[in-house]
Amino acid sequence: MALNNTHFGYEEINKIIGNDPKKIFFLGIGGISMNSLAKVCALRGHTVAGYDRTRTDITDSLEEMGIKVYFESSTEAVANCDALVYTVAMPESDPAYIYAGEHGIPRISRADFLGYIMMGYNSRIGISGMHGKSTTTAIVSSVYRAAGADPTVFGGAEIKGMSSSNIIGGHDVFVFEACEYMDSFLDFYPTTAIVLNIEMDHVDYFHSMEQICNSFTAFMSKSDRVIANIGDINVTDSAKRSGAKIVTFGATGSGADYTAENISFCHGFSSFDIFYRGEKLCRTEMHVPGHHIVTDALAAAAVAHSDGLAPADIARGLAEYTGIGRRMELRGKTAGEADVFDDYAHHPTEIKTTLQAATEMEYKKTVCVFQPHTFSRTAELLDGFADALASSDVDEIILAPIYPAREKNTYGISSEILAEKVREKGGKCTAYDSFEGISEYLKNTLREGDAVFIVGAGDVNRISDMILACPACQD
Repeated sequence: MALNNTHFGYEEINKIIGNDPKKIFFLGIGGISMNSLAKVCALRGHTVAGYDRTRTDITDSLEEMGIKVYFESSTEAVANCDALVYTVAMPESDPAYIYAGEHGIPRISRADFLGYIMMGYNSRIGISGMHGKSTTTAIVSSVYRAAGADPTVFGGAEIKGMSSSNIIGGHDVFVFEACEYMDSFLDFYPTTAIVLNIEMDHVDYFHSMEQICNSFTAFMSKSDRVIANIGDINVTDSAKRSGAKIVTFGATGSGADYTAENISFCHGFSSFDIFYRGEKLCRTEMHVPGHHIVTDALAAAAVAHSDGLAPADIARGLAEYTGIGRRMELRGKTAGEADVFDDYAHHPTEIKTTLQAATEMEYKKTVCVFQPHTFSRTAELLDGFADALASSDVDEIILAPIYPAREKNTYGISSEILAEKVREKGGKCTAYDSFEGISEYLKNTLREGDAVFIVGAGDVNRISDMILACPACQD
């Protein structure tokens, strides 16, 4: 069973950490966010160590900074520490976690500690929503860097050109991905909250739209300003209840403060004008495909312009954005010269958006390999997944076994059941019981001019490595 978030808040954690250097242990230090928190603490003069079960490039980079990394969890490693910071993905049975609790060592969840760390920055921009958080976080980072700022960035996926999901920059601007799962974002302190969309997801925690909207309202109420998607009624209604100043962005004719006008697409890539209350600010072009990129870019432009950044810098920052890992990421080619893409989509809305972008890229044949993520989400959103897959214009849909993550299959759901639903709705869909079977089929059928999109939030990207002509040469 996974651990719960703590909700100590800034003041309580500040009593624990204080102004003097402390010994802080990170449980799950190799994680995307955890390793950057550890590095920030080390740069602030604390003695930092941590545990992760696997040696990776991330743990190597930590050790290069002089941070001790353990690859077996033990009580000895935490015996003299002043605080233990943990990721909720750790099990309750972890020896270090148990030892800290038994010996009065404060245990602080990652989200709670991230909220504490961000309070050291003047401007704190939190990007929230069920979809697009990682992409928009990276786009905001690109825009501010183009304007000469030195933002510190905590994202959820590797930023192309940066070789990391996180950037440790200056102490003025802090850009972060605000995850709603288990209400983690309620531990954060945004000065500006960007809200891209709100809909049903994380059904193992959220049980109604009312609960979700109330959580987002609470998140927005912690900020001075909300950058809200006017095209999403759940966003606008929740924002109105927050008490924060509201700035809106949206489509042509939406009445939003910031709009995208004169949008054109070429092979899936967009160009458009950005207007503020009827006045043209700039024109830009994106180098990442998809209609959704326009919305994400507009949100980034809205917060940047609201902060006083010049339109020319905004346009340049948007154009310089080249993507993040596993978001329509071109990995390379198969031996048969077909293109291989990875994408993280794992919700019906994301699936629909990804496959729309895929078909607009005008390949001879487009194949989608989708791995459903968690039994609860697949069961509760089954019709939505079937509709999204069947209504797409891809030529073929292949389903991998469901990725369980933290769950057991108490729902009686399977990829075969989803495949049958897709076929009932007119889609060509086959469920496989192994990655090996999928990879062999793809290697035998894909040809030059074709493309396969490997889609899902689990380990389905392993299939990409299995079918690339030279995996070591692609990344």
